[in-house]
Amino acid sequence: MEDRPINHSLNLTDTHSLPEEDKSVLQIWGNNSLHGHVKISGAKNSALAIMAGAVLCPTDCRLRNVPSLVDVKRMSQILAALGVKIEHNGDTLEINASHIGQSKAPYELVSQLRASFFVIGPVLARMGVARVPLPGGCAIGARPVDLHVRGLQAMGAEVHIDHGIVHAYVPGSNRRLKGAKIYLDYPSVGATETLMMAATLAEGETTLENAAQEPEVVDLANFCRAMGARIRGAGTNTIVISGVPSLHSVDYPIIPDRIEAGTFLVAGAITYSELTISPVVPDHLTAVIAKLQDIGAKVIAEGPNCLRLVPGRLRATDIETLPYPGFPTDMQAPFMALLTKSEGDGVITETVFENRLGHVPELNRMGADIRVKGKHALIRGVSMLSGAPVVATDLRASAALVIAALAADGQTTIQRLHHLDRGYDDLEGKLRKLGAKVQRVQDKADVAVEADKALSAPSQISTPPHSSLQEL
Repeated sequence: MEDRPINHSLNLTDTHSLPEEDKSVLQIWGNNSLHGHVKISGAKNSALAIMAGAVLCPTDCRLRNVPSLVDVKRMSQILAALGVKIEHNGDTLEINASHIGQSKAPYELVSQLRASFFVIGPVLARMGVARVPLPGGCAIGARPVDLHVRGLQAMGAEVHIDHGIVHAYVPGSNRRLKGAKIYLDYPSVGATETLMMAATLAEGETTLENAAQEPEVVDLANFCRAMGARIRGAGTNTIVISGVPSLHSVDYPIIPDRIEAGTFLVAGAITYSELTISPVVPDHLTAVIAKLQDIGAKVIAEGPNCLRLVPGRLRATDIETLPYPGFPTDMQAPFMALLTKSEGDGVITETVFENRLGHVPELNRMGADIRVKGKHALIRGVSMLSGAPVVATDLRASAALVIAALAADGQTTIQRLHHLDRGYDDLEGKLRKLGAKVQRVQDKADVAVEADKALSAPSQISTPPHSSLQEL
């Protein structure tokens, strides 16, 4: 494979620079009010899919408002391994996929980023052949790729899995996929995006039924349309794609991150702080805003892309996660942190992922009163949370611990920050601008050892008074 230049500031070729090797911790001193404005970064889940979608274009693409995240760096590594030229300038990515030198994504990279499996659709559409390792395990539950595979097979691809590698190729002389009518058993965002990208260059018309309706799917469709793709229905449960022979260059801005926006709104609510956030698309936050107002906060539109959080007395509510436009699973953990400080009993039901309650023991360590039964978490509000050493178990769990720490009495130390860095662009820097007392401490071995000792001593864990915590 021909070497292609990558901006060295990304550190893409040095896997040891990734945060798994980083032993830093986040220290937060709670019980401080916040105030000011938060600039919301580009959406992680849009950026990753659109970066994969840039492979469809044989000429230059420019992506703007790209967040600075570990997952974005990993996707850049994967694209570079395929022969894509990438340059990163601030929040702009310059991508040129004119010379794809490999049709196989490396396992060591795909295993670290599930979203990297998205490349199978555009690579197969461009090259007629693709080899992508099966994604690695995930802390929040299984996310199988069978919907992706069955959809590609319906479009005429031969697909088989051998030694953990998905091999896909398009038979025939022109190596083009064929349009098909595809029904998804579940409205999977990943499968919807993979098949939509693959269909843009297919012969004929493809219909995706029971498609995911998330804003990130719409953003990807708009990106593909800006390159000349013919897509209609994105944002509904039926998407129709009419294939075209080729796509062209584009300069495209990523939408604001609705999950980051929701996280800061929750941070304002739990600390009884008035905050403004922008840019946002308020329609993307309908379910989050409704639940915040149920809990007692007010969310006021200050303009077409700006929201103001006005805090109020917190009261319990019930939440059930659902595919969009339902309540997002990515906001479940932050809202659980909020409910720990709300008056009364609330119930959170997680229906999207089967193992996304790993933050419960850590919140209980801080004095929360939560018990788990199956996919339900019962939260009884407490008057005070206490700072404690805690460990992030996944990306959104890390945000929940930060939120709880902001409202806790004393100091909280959060380990495994690589989860946080995967999905939040300079979260601690933004919090400091709001007045939070937070710092990242590098190579603080004594802090880590102290936290490990606490974690290994069950007697130190604060358990709910009315029930023993069910093991997850």
